[in-house]
Order: sequence, then structure tokens, then C-alpha cells
Amino acid sequence: MTALARPTHGRMLGGVCAALARRFGTSATTMRVIFLVSCLLPGPQFLLYIALWILLPSEDKARTAW
Repeated sequence: MTALARPTHGRMLGGVCAALARRFGTSATTMRVIFLVSCLLPGPQFLLYIALWILLPSEDKARTAW
């Protein structure tokens, strides 16, 4: 597994789904579909996405931190 950081390439909105896909070894499309399907269920999915967008560092910033 890789470190959790939002990629600079291959992201659509904030890069959260792409980061989670890299972390868990799936495709970004699969992770986006899982997120969209989860939005049909009650819960704070959008708030979690926004929180991860804010809290996860961008890939270029994470590289300079190491």
C-alpha cells in the first residue's frame, strides 16, 4: 500500500477517490462508482469527501515533506 496523498494527475474533482484507489489497489473509476453508490445510502458521504479533500495533502506537497 502507498501513502495516502491526492495525486496531481488523474484526478477529477479533488483527487480523493483517486488517492483511495491508489491506496487500496483498485482503479479510480471503481472507487468513484463506489462513492456514487454510497451516496444513495443515508450518511455523511459528502462531508467525509470534503474533509478528506481538506486533510489529505497533495502528492507534490507530500513528496517534499518526506
